[in-house]
Amino acid sequence: MGCGRLQDVPLTYRFAGFLLDVARGCVLKEGVEVRLRPKVFEALKYLVQNPGRLIAKQELIQAVWPDTFVTDDSLVQCTVELRRALDDHDQELLKTVPRRGYVFNACVTQSSDTVHRTSPEATLARTPVDLPTPRTSLIGREREVDEAVRLLQQPDLRLLTVTGAGGAGKTRLAIATATAIAPQFSAGVQFVGLASITNPDLFLAALAKSLNIREAANRSVHQVLDAYLQDAGPFLFVLDNFEQLRQAATIVGDLLAACPMLKVLVTSRACLRIYGEQEFPLAPLDQGASVQLFVQRATAVRPNFTVTPENAAAVAEICSRLDGLPLSIELAAARTKVLSPNAILDRLQSRLQLLTGGALDLPERQQTLRNTIDWSHGLLNEPDQKLFRRFSVFIGGGTLEAAEAVCNTGRDLGIDLLDGLSSLVDKNLIQRMDPHHAEARFRMLETVREYALERLAASGEEEYTRRAHGAYCLVLAEEGNPELSPAERDAWLARCDLEIDNFRCALDYLFESEGHDWALRLSMALFRFWDMREHLNEGRARLETVLDLAGEGYLKERAKVCVFLGALTTAQGDYPAAEGFLTRSLNLYERLDDRWGIAASLNALGITARDRGDNQAALNRFERSLEGWRTLPDRLATARCLHNLANAAKIERDFPRALMALNEATVIFHQVGDRSGAAWSLNQQGDIARERGDADDAAEFYQRALEAFREAGDRWGFARSLADLGHVCRQKREYEAAHAAYREALTVFAELGHKRGMARSFEGLACLAAAQGHAARALKLAAAAAHLRHLIGAPLPQAEQSRLNENLSRAWESLSETEAKDAWATGSAMSIESVIQSSLQ
Repeated sequence: MGCGRLQDVPLTYRFAGFLLDVARGCVLKEGVEVRLRPKVFEALKYLVQNPGRLIAKQELIQAVWPDTFVTDDSLVQCTVELRRALDDHDQELLKTVPRRGYVFNACVTQSSDTVHRTSPEATLARTPVDLPTPRTSLIGREREVDEAVRLLQQPDLRLLTVTGAGGAGKTRLAIATATAIAPQFSAGVQFVGLASITNPDLFLAALAKSLNIREAANRSVHQVLDAYLQDAGPFLFVLDNFEQLRQAATIVGDLLAACPMLKVLVTSRACLRIYGEQEFPLAPLDQGASVQLFVQRATAVRPNFTVTPENAAAVAEICSRLDGLPLSIELAAARTKVLSPNAILDRLQSRLQLLTGGALDLPERQQTLRNTIDWSHGLLNEPDQKLFRRFSVFIGGGTLEAAEAVCNTGRDLGIDLLDGLSSLVDKNLIQRMDPHHAEARFRMLETVREYALERLAASGEEEYTRRAHGAYCLVLAEEGNPELSPAERDAWLARCDLEIDNFRCALDYLFESEGHDWALRLSMALFRFWDMREHLNEGRARLETVLDLAGEGYLKERAKVCVFLGALTTAQGDYPAAEGFLTRSLNLYERLDDRWGIAASLNALGITARDRGDNQAALNRFERSLEGWRTLPDRLATARCLHNLANAAKIERDFPRALMALNEATVIFHQVGDRSGAAWSLNQQGDIARERGDADDAAEFYQRALEAFREAGDRWGFARSLADLGHVCRQKREYEAAHAAYREALTVFAELGHKRGMARSFEGLACLAAAQGHAARALKLAAAAAHLRHLIGAPLPQAEQSRLNENLSRAWESLSETEAKDAWATGSAMSIESVIQSSLQ
C-alpha cells in the first residue's frame, strides 16, 4: 500500500449525541473526544453494532477478550467505565439484565462516509491510555509509585527501568505508575507485553501492533513508528518483561533519540544498559505490607480467613521466610484454602514444591515459583549458570573474596568472577546487600537459593563446592588467633557476625560428611567468637557434637575442646558440667604429658571454682597452674594466671597476696607490650581498693584504667571500667556521677552488642535507683537484667548475685508484695531496646 493512496475506512455510528469512529478508534461528543481505554472502546463498538438485543456476558467477553481468559470482574469494570464515560448512570443506554447479560437500548444510525488518509501511520487507532486493568489493589508500593512518577516527571529523564527479582511486582508497579502519570501524556500511554516474544527482531513489530500501525511500502516499521511518535506529542511506552530482549535495547535508544516527546517505562529482571537509563530497583515488600498482602490473597480464596493470636506469628514468619516477594506470598496465601498458616509454615522447607497453583489466566511463568525462576535461569549463559548454582552454598551472603575462593577454586568458571557477579546482580538473581558496608556483600533470596541448590545438586558439583565453602570458613575462623590486638579482634568478630550462617552451614556439612579433621578445627577456631558474642548455647552444642564425633581419637583436640566446653558451661552457671569437662581435659593432657595443656586446664578449673563460690579450691588450682606456667616460655599466660590468682585472693580478702600477684602480672604485661592486660591490672587494683573500703583510691585506679583502655583501643574493657567507676561513685553517694558512668558504660556495651555488659549496666542502675529510694524503678531494671541473662544463659556468679540481692533488699522491703511483683513483671517483659532507652533518659 503506497504512502499517498486513499484508504476506505469502516463505518461510523451515531447514538444519543455520540459518534463512534471505528477508523480513528475514538468516541466524540459535540466534536470533543471521550477518552476510553481500548477494551472499553471494543465493548462499546460491539454493543452499538448489536443494539436492541440481549448480549450474554460470555458473548461480550469473547468479543472484547478473544484470546484471554478473564473473569466477570473485568467485564463489570469495563461496563462501569463505559457508563461513566457516556453519563449513563440510570442505565438508559446500557441496561443490565440480571444473571443474563446486557442490552444496548440506544437508537443507533450508521454512516458509510469515506474518510481520506494520506499516510499509513495516520490509520493509528488513537487510544490515549491503553493499560491493563488491575484486578487487585496495590499493597505496600505507594512510596515507590510516588518516586517513579517523580522521576518520570523530570524533563531530562526519558527511560526508567524497573528492575527486580521474578515475582517482585514490577509489572503491577509499572501499571500503577503509568496510570498515575497518564494525564501528563496527552498523546497516549501504551502498554506492550513482551513476555511471549523471544526474538529481538520482532520487538518493533510488537510496538507497531500495539498501536495498530501498519507497515507501508518503502518504509520500515522503525520509520513508521518514528514518523508517528515524532508528531504525536508527549507519549509513554510501558514495555513489560524486557529481560529476554536485551539485544533490542539499542532500538529503544534509537526511538528515544528520534522522538523527543517520547518517554519509556520498562520492567525487566535486568537493566537495559543504554545511555540515559535510570534504573529503579524494586525491593521486596516490608514486613507490614507482606502480611497485608498475605491476608488479602488468603481472604480471596477463603473469605472467613482472619489473623488471630494463634496464627499471627506463623503468618509473619511465612512472609519473612519468603523474603517479602509478592508472588511467593500470593502463592503461599492461596494454600490457606486447605492449610492453616502453621501448616504452610511447616511445609516451607521446600518452597518450590509448596508455592504452586497460581491463577490459570496468569502467564505460565507466574503460576509457580519454580517457573518464575526457571524463566530467569534460562536467560543465563553457561558460565553465569555455573556461578549461580555454586554461589547457592552461601547462607546470608558472601563477599567477592568469598565467591572467588568458593565458586572458582578450580579456575574453571570461564568468566571473570566480578563480571559474573555483576551479571547475576543485573538480572536480580543475586542481590547486593547493604551498600554502606565497607566490603560489598552479595546474597540470594532464599526462594532463589533453594532453586539454585537444586541445580547444584543436579550438576554433580555439590560435594566439591561445599568442601570449598567449608575450607573458606575454616580459614576465616582461624584468623581469630588469640594474639590479635583489640582493634583486630573487633574487626574479626564483626566479620564473624556477618558470616555466622555460613559457619553454621559449613559445620552442618562437615558433621554430616564425617569431615572430622576440619570439623574439629572449625569448632575450636569459633570458640572465641561464640564466647565473646555470647552464643553460649550454640557453642556448647556444637562443641559437644564434635567431641562425640571425635570418639577415642584426636586426644589433643578433644582435650582442647573440653577446655572450651568448660569455659562455656562455667559462663552458663552449669558448674558440675564444667568440672566434668575440665577434669576430662586435665586427664587427657596428663596422658599426653602436655605441660601447656595441664596448666591451661588447671587455670580453667580455678575460674570455675571461683565462680561457684569455692575460693579455696580456686586459689589452689591457680597456684598449681602458675607453677606449670613458670616452667614454660609463655609469659603472657603466666601474667593472666597471676591476674586470676589476685582476683581469688581479693575475694578471700587476702589483699597483700592479691597485690603481690597483681604487681608481678603488671610487670609482665608491660614487658610483653600487652596494653590491654596492663589496663586490666589497674582496674583490678581499683577492685582491691574498693573491697578494702578505700573508695577514693578505687576511683583513681578506675580513672587510670579508663585512660589505659582508651589508649589500648579496648572498648569492652573501657565499658567495664566505667561500670566499676559507677559502683564506687554510688558507694560515695555521688549519684549524678554514678548515673553518668553507668549510662556511658551501657552505651558502649550496647554498641558492642555485649549482652552480659548491658545486664551489668542495668544491675548498676538498679542499685543506684534503690540507693536513691526509687524502689519500683530498681526492681524493673534488675528484672530486665535477669531476663537478659536468662535469654543468653549466663547467670551472675554466686558472689556477685549475693551482693546484688543485698543492694536491692531495701527496694523489696519498701514496696508491698503486690507492688514489688508488678514492678518485677514489668521489667521482665520489657524489650532490651526499651530498657536501654529508658536507662539513657
